[in-house]
Amino acid sequence: MSECSGCASAAPDGSCSGAEGCDKVDEKLQKTLGRIKHKIVVMSGKGGVGKSTVAANIAVALSLAGKKVGLLDVDVHGPSIPRLLSLKGQKPHMGDQIMEPVPWSRNLSVMSLGFLLEDDRQAVIWRGPVKMGLIKQFVEDVMWGDLDFLIVDCPPGTGDEPLSTLQTLGPTAIAVIVTTPQGVAVDDVRRSVSFVGELGNRVLGIVENMSGFACPDCGAVHNIFNTGGGEELAKESGVRFLGRIPLDPAVTASGDEGYPFMKVHRDTATGKAMQQVIEPLLAFPD
Repeated sequence: MSECSGCASAAPDGSCSGAEGCDKVDEKLQKTLGRIKHKIVVMSGKGGVGKSTVAANIAVALSLAGKKVGLLDVDVHGPSIPRLLSLKGQKPHMGDQIMEPVPWSRNLSVMSLGFLLEDDRQAVIWRGPVKMGLIKQFVEDVMWGDLDFLIVDCPPGTGDEPLSTLQTLGPTAIAVIVTTPQGVAVDDVRRSVSFVGELGNRVLGIVENMSGFACPDCGAVHNIFNTGGGEELAKESGVRFLGRIPLDPAVTASGDEGYPFMKVHRDTATGKAMQQVIEPLLAFPD
């Protein structure tokens, strides 16, 4: 995977073929993006809020609703999507400047750096330009085809990966921001809201994850911890509140065992809460 400060067409030594090469890359990128109706970037200013789980289940729920979906994992240093979807060990077919995403189902295709690592214990030690080049390649060199949605799972924070993702996808990309109710998380997530606005993109809304506890015995949701922090941030920021997802032992089990929660638990309180999150997406025009 090559690196160039201005484009994704660099040679392995980091050199670039110049303006003509950059023009060709831009044309290829725009052609790829032109086949994707809606680009949704799932992000958070705080780690440990369940962002990848939310992203994976959004993608799965949309695909089960009949939408053609791509799920792109751009968490270079901690790609977790392959585990969450039980795709560890899968390898994408690769050709000359082209890659085929790994299919999860007929309607859902997935790409992650995790598919390209020989050893999942291998540390990825890359600087910003290399990561930015990889993200561009994952968008323009992957055969996504015609998609209703491209869901992008970003690492936490407002660094290279979310910056490069939004710049690559352009101003029509929309952010879904995940937080937990606690003030320490909301403080960091607040920066994500301003980050998206400063780049000229729009925030679809905020998801308050791990809000309350879903009892596995009675099915009721108990607010034994703080709740409402994400909703208050949404009001403060003037963006939509997409809903609360409770802390549910079944969600943890689904992630560890590699089956998407929304495939098997849609009728639970947690499943209905996740479904509420995707309702605005399902209302997008075809």
